Amino acid sequence: MHDDLITALLPPVEHAPDHWESVYPPRPLPAGAKVTRFAPSPTGFVHIGGVYTASISQSVAHSTGGTYFVRIEDTDQAREVADAAEHFERAFAYFGIASDETAEQFPWGPYLQSERAAIYLSYVRELLATDAAYPCFCSRDELAATRTSQEDAKQATGYYGEWATCRSLTEADVAERLAGGGEAVVRLKTPDAMDHRVSFTDAIRGDIEMLDNFNDVVILKSGEHRMPTYHFAHAVDDHLMRVNLVIRGEEWISSVPLHLQLFAALGFEAPTYAHIAPLMKNDGSSRRKLSKRKDPEASVDFYISEGYPAAAVHHYLRGLANANLAELPIAEAAAAPIELDRCGVSGPLVDLVKLDDISKDVVAEMSLDDIGDALLRWADEFDPSLAAAARAQPDRVRGAFSIGRGTDRQRKDVGRWSQFVGEFGFLLDAVFVPVADAADDRFGGVPADVVSALAADFAESFVPEPDPALWFDQVKALAGRHRFALNKAELKEAELAGRGDAYVGLLKDAAQVVRVLLCGSTRSPELDAVAAILGEAEVRRRLSAVL
Repeated sequence: MHDDLITALLPPVEHAPDHWESVYPPRPLPAGAKVTRFAPSPTGFVHIGGVYTASISQSVAHSTGGTYFVRIEDTDQAREVADAAEHFERAFAYFGIASDETAEQFPWGPYLQSERAAIYLSYVRELLATDAAYPCFCSRDELAATRTSQEDAKQATGYYGEWATCRSLTEADVAERLAGGGEAVVRLKTPDAMDHRVSFTDAIRGDIEMLDNFNDVVILKSGEHRMPTYHFAHAVDDHLMRVNLVIRGEEWISSVPLHLQLFAALGFEAPTYAHIAPLMKNDGSSRRKLSKRKDPEASVDFYISEGYPAAAVHHYLRGLANANLAELPIAEAAAAPIELDRCGVSGPLVDLVKLDDISKDVVAEMSLDDIGDALLRWADEFDPSLAAAARAQPDRVRGAFSIGRGTDRQRKDVGRWSQFVGEFGFLLDAVFVPVADAADDRFGGVPADVVSALAADFAESFVPEPDPALWFDQVKALAGRHRFALNKAELKEAELAGRGDAYVGLLKDAAQVVRVLLCGSTRSPELDAVAAILGEAEVRRRLSAVL
């Protein structure tokens, strides 16, 4: 196609492709280094599968001495979701998958496709000039009619062969239609080979053979902004940004023939592709893909709002990619590379129970200062009342995570910050609701007068005692004074002797009364540890609330 006709069809550009080849030089990287990218589209929330893919891409690049970057593929602006960029940035920062590069520091940007429109136009113009592409004026109605005719004739649907009516337009035809105000997309002129097959080697799946693309696909859209399609833009960008390994979901395998055609038409060397299996979920007796419509855990916002430590999620996802990493200590696994040949071809199962266990281990290994900071950061956004309470009593927060720390008694109740109130909220005065009713069901049927008497006695006689054995001795003595049998044998003996009313319960029932008064719950950490965290004054105050 002549330059004047191309100019009539497309907006002018300042530079030809040769210019861009010089602007984006080869990267000065060692042999074998991989350049990878994570390329999300701002058309919805960030799927946890995206974090999974990005983590693999980042690990492979870094382990080979290469580089990893994020490129936002926003060519489909009609489907772009407001604030998507902010969601991306938060997810990237939270999970540590932010780009190694910025346009201010590296010459391969910008990393937003909408800012690279002039680059795409220059390559489209070249394809038109070399007869590798052509304008198509078919309306949506015409395309729909073609599809209906193909279906009626039981032929493959698409724009190809005899059905590609605009492919045969002469330059005079094109000029006439443009003069009449016709709008055109630009299509790739695909080799006419309906039964041709193409082979390629996938870095995960090995050799793959499949039917080649036979459609004259759109590479440039019509309209004011003249944006490229994703397929075309990614080929140009991956080449100019010197990507040599594309790691993406297996749903893109079907697009490989087209992508190889695009690289060939542009005269580029195609990258190696690695297609990872999707994250899966149990659904009854079967498995299915983790769904953004059905599964809240599909969204990265779920993990952030629940307060999972990023290190835990990162470790878990890396273990899904390479099962051997799941067996290593977290710090050791984090330093080990993800290997593509260890990635399976069937989708790994997302198991939140397993993730919770990992998260509890991660929290248990954090310093108390880091725990306090992380809890506050989360609470500031998702639970302001907890944030205020924790700031008022930071020692109580530290105390919660200090219970048994470094010993066999260490608690591992919290794996995500949203669990803190349910597990340890009672330690904070602003959260705890004193138990004021001696007949409260939580006392397990112990008579109200006994509850009140026991509480009054312990409020008077309580001695702070950090030694668990001596603490238990206090409770044992308290139970004995208020007619609680020390064991079942003692209670049984009394019943056999006709003194069934000698006891009101067992030692454990007396301990439960104390537990409910101090914690507001029938389950809690060890009472000696709770009392030590609360302090003597608060222990007496809580015991006295029921009087």
